[in-house]
Amino acid sequence: MSLEIERHRSRESPRRKAARIPGSDSLIIAVANNMPDSALEATETQFARLLSAAADSLEVRLRFAFLPEVPRAQAGREHIRGAGYWPIEELLRAGVDGLIVTGLEPCKPLLSDEPYWDRMGQLLRWAQSNTASSIWSCLAAHAAVEQLDGVRRRRLERKRCGVFAHSTLADEALLAGVAGPLYTPHSRWNELPVEALRAANYRIVSFSPETGADMFIKEQGGSLLIFFQGHPEYEETTLLREYRRDVGRFLRGQQPHYPTLPHDYFSAPAIELLSAFEKRALAAPSADLLAEFPMSTVAETLRNTWGQSAAGIYRNWLARLASARTRTETRPTPQQVSSSGS
Repeated sequence: MSLEIERHRSRESPRRKAARIPGSDSLIIAVANNMPDSALEATETQFARLLSAAADSLEVRLRFAFLPEVPRAQAGREHIRGAGYWPIEELLRAGVDGLIVTGLEPCKPLLSDEPYWDRMGQLLRWAQSNTASSIWSCLAAHAAVEQLDGVRRRRLERKRCGVFAHSTLADEALLAGVAGPLYTPHSRWNELPVEALRAANYRIVSFSPETGADMFIKEQGGSLLIFFQGHPEYEETTLLREYRRDVGRFLRGQQPHYPTLPHDYFSAPAIELLSAFEKRALAAPSADLLAEFPMSTVAETLRNTWGQSAAGIYRNWLARLASARTRTETRPTPQQVSSSGS
């Protein structure tokens, strides 16, 4: 139906910013955006478009939030202020119907050594107690699973990048109306072992031999935790932009190897163009060469093969949240039960 981005207004009274009005048709969804400074705005756009496509007859109010422990440069801090991000403490005090938590590139060998580790644990516990369901994306999924069950991610030999087809569970409500196979973009250097997830009683919703567990879930105390190792929210050019970024890192001498092409993402003509550019880059690497990367030509050939399925999954998630809130609001209070029995 509609999606409204609800910006934080620091000068307003907290009473004027009450999160939920009983009986209101609006669902309040929060995104804790932990992506790097350079990807903050793109991530906002991705989730806003996805939730808007998924909303159907629902009204969705979307709030972006930030974790103070995530290191930010001045530009990132200014963007967060200008875009009206909610301080995480105030967001949690106000309450939301559903929470989405994104990840970010780690700086330490162990996630538990990252400065935001304790805050992730706080968010996880809050989501379990205060929402019917929450979504944990990529590195946030890795951090949450380690906090919940001690399952640690493991390093891959090469980056897992591209669009992959996954088999799915036939009886999973989150996949109602979503046709298989399920295509999902992936872009990561680590994975959670499938055997360890199953041993810890996670339900693997979508799987492929190439990616392992794509989407998996666990119910804790009546709250459904949903984990994605992939990125169903990505737009059609996101993997291209990441590939170009990695090419730039090679040309500047920041990484030793030229990046491999994302799996099943580029068309044959695009691969031909990019292979020709790779030969030039390997023969004479130079930071100036990045200006000649065929970005716009390749972008015109891309096709989004996963967006419709992603919207279907998020549509089912929003419907679950709406149903849970309706049950909560119509449940008799102890005072009502006492009055009806007197």
